[in-house]
Amino acid sequence: MFIPSKTDRSPAIARPEQYVVYGWQRSYFTHKLLAALHFYQAPYRFEAKTSHNADEIRFRSGTHQVPVLHTPENWMIADTTPILYMLDARFPARRMFPKGALGIVTQVVEEYFDEWIARTTVHWRWNYPENHRLLALDAAQGDNEAAAALIVWGGKVCRATGVSSAVQQRAAEAEYIRMLEAARQQLTQTAYLLGDRPSAVDCIVLAGLRAHFLYDPAPNRALRNRFADIVLWTEQNADSWEGTGNWADLPQPTSFVHFVLSEMKDTYARFALGNRDALHNGAKAFVASIYGEDVSYLARPYIEQSRRMIVQRIADELTEEQQRHLRTWLDGYGLNEVFSA
Repeated sequence: MFIPSKTDRSPAIARPEQYVVYGWQRSYFTHKLLAALHFYQAPYRFEAKTSHNADEIRFRSGTHQVPVLHTPENWMIADTTPILYMLDARFPARRMFPKGALGIVTQVVEEYFDEWIARTTVHWRWNYPENHRLLALDAAQGDNEAAAALIVWGGKVCRATGVSSAVQQRAAEAEYIRMLEAARQQLTQTAYLLGDRPSAVDCIVLAGLRAHFLYDPAPNRALRNRFADIVLWTEQNADSWEGTGNWADLPQPTSFVHFVLSEMKDTYARFALGNRDALHNGAKAFVASIYGEDVSYLARPYIEQSRRMIVQRIADELTEEQQRHLRTWLDGYGLNEVFSA
């Protein structure tokens, strides 16, 4: 999500004594980072990215997107997954990615939410007029002209991410409801989605619920009463972690992990491989068969960069024997190809 900015340069932002998250309270990835910082028990504060500070934040971080983390070293950095890896090293007792093969699988599951379920947030926000009129004005800080431009931008994003047709819109909503049913079942057995301690997966699932699905008018109406137990977890129980507990390790992770990996073969995997091939061939768009329909997507370099981040982690962090075991295990879900070089 981008935030409109003025053309004039804002005053210099001082070096902070604690972490500062610059973002938007209705942003998916802003809430992912906020959830993680809470779990780390890191000293931080949130500040809205506005027209008054956007130019400097963009200049120093190299991106117009949110969130941006301002560190006590005076760095401004973006991209939540690498940020979480950095913070894991700083708060190792409260890390969000397990070590070893389970850590790779955690990132695979996180990838599903980062790069595939993200299209559902786009759909529910920008394909429903009751949502986009309200939220565009909020994002534009009350500027009607900028809000109108955001609504046009939202429609373009829906087309770029393949959620323009009625078939894909219904499928995206149904897929998200299946995910919530799986999460509900998992949370009757464990405190979090990968076991009795939170992970990066919990951060991104909570982010969707807190930034979009329980507060935007249309998904709120569809989901809040139906998933009262998920609402309770989101608004109260998830924040009560005391730093103990374990993750369910391979080869028997939680049923929620099994659910997500089973969903990925015919959706995310086709999408990611199509994007990979399009970029390799210099194409600006590609078509993938999703839910029985040929869907056009904009080819995006970051999707491939994120996929390759996982491929590189497999090569760098696992022994050859561990790699063979993990690839055999992923192949059981039809996912080995998508996370190969």
